[in-house]
Amino acid sequence: MSFLFFARRHGRIPLFSLTGCVAVWVTSLTLAAPALAADALSLAEAQRLAIERSRQITAQDAAVTASREMAVAAGQLPDPVLKIGVDNLPVSGPDRGSLTGDFMTMRRIGVMQEITRSDKRAFRAERYQREADKELAEKEKTTADVERGTATAWLDRYYAEAMASVVAAQRDQAQREREAADAAYRAGHGSQADVLAARAAVAQFDDRADDAVRKVRSAKITLARWIGDAADQPLSGQPAIDTIRLDPASLDTQLAHHPEIAVLNKQADVAATEVKLAEANKKSDWTVEVGYAQRGPGYSNMISFGVSVPLQWDQKNRQDRELAARLAIADQARAERDEMLRAHTAETRVMVAEWQTNRKRLVRYARELIPLAQERSEATLAAYRGGKATLVEVLAARRGELDVRLAELQLEADTATLWAQLNFLFPTSHGAMSAAAISRNMK
Repeated sequence: MSFLFFARRHGRIPLFSLTGCVAVWVTSLTLAAPALAADALSLAEAQRLAIERSRQITAQDAAVTASREMAVAAGQLPDPVLKIGVDNLPVSGPDRGSLTGDFMTMRRIGVMQEITRSDKRAFRAERYQREADKELAEKEKTTADVERGTATAWLDRYYAEAMASVVAAQRDQAQREREAADAAYRAGHGSQADVLAARAAVAQFDDRADDAVRKVRSAKITLARWIGDAADQPLSGQPAIDTIRLDPASLDTQLAHHPEIAVLNKQADVAATEVKLAEANKKSDWTVEVGYAQRGPGYSNMISFGVSVPLQWDQKNRQDRELAARLAIADQARAERDEMLRAHTAETRVMVAEWQTNRKRLVRYARELIPLAQERSEATLAAYRGGKATLVEVLAARRGELDVRLAELQLEADTATLWAQLNFLFPTSHGAMSAAAISRNMK
């Protein structure tokens, strides 16, 4: 990439390549790398910190525990009911208020127990167990969301800093050009137009540098949302964005296990269990009661026992309606799952296609667009040295080359974001794809 600084020579302003400046910048980073390596924040480390810091994952662990505890409780019989009372206490006559004077007065104590059918208790316990499974699926989804969000924030900061470094290097170069142009003008070897063009170039780079710094600051704030104070650490090298853990040829099969689809699968399981429970509710539970009644000294004590059975005399408007409602909810859960799978598959195919296209475009930038822009800058520079071009034209060519290089960086940043969206559809605990699948992705 051709960039300029000025010095007086033969009445002309010779121009030198910014490639040297970039080389110096890269060399300085290389020499500083050993000192930064210990504190460098890798993408994998950022994701680990984000998962440790996530309160949502902690909340879902608590929800899993709560559902499992409720599953045990729901499988038990209802608590027995202790019944204590007095029957037939006189309120008038000579035995008024007496517990022993009248033969009908009884002090009573008894126990009542509802005998819930074992299949109902099993279905109630199963329902909460399915809720626990759903919460575990939610935890997997949250883990994937945290890893994906952290990766996106990490990459945003990485490329924001890369762009800021390029703009800062060019701004320093433009400042040297301005100083040389001023000196050449004062010595009578340059024109006022050259001076104004150099000053305008510095002002433009100042504006772009401010915007680049703003983007870096915003990217750090976004990354801190996931990992806290560690967001201020320097970043380690860029991850390999040329491979993903998905096989485009079998997306339907892979996405059937996507965390969001897994949540809907577990929701369908919950609905199916509630259907079984509604069917079981069509059979009544019995309640058994036993009581002991103590009467006066001259009378016999008594034992009472009995059974209570609810009369489901209107099943078609109660139990049958409840069962129909549960069946409809189960159908709803399955339909939502199927629709979500179709939507995810389509969205993922679009992202894969865009990611693959962007990689081809990056190759075109490296092989054609950037070399052409650099050659144009060098040709304009040569024409300027031969007196066939103006400094304004040289600066315009240099800005064009800068724009191409920044466009390449932006395209690479967009490609990296797509990579993060695709590579972390599943938590990293699911492991990488097979080597054969990865090789297919690279074609």
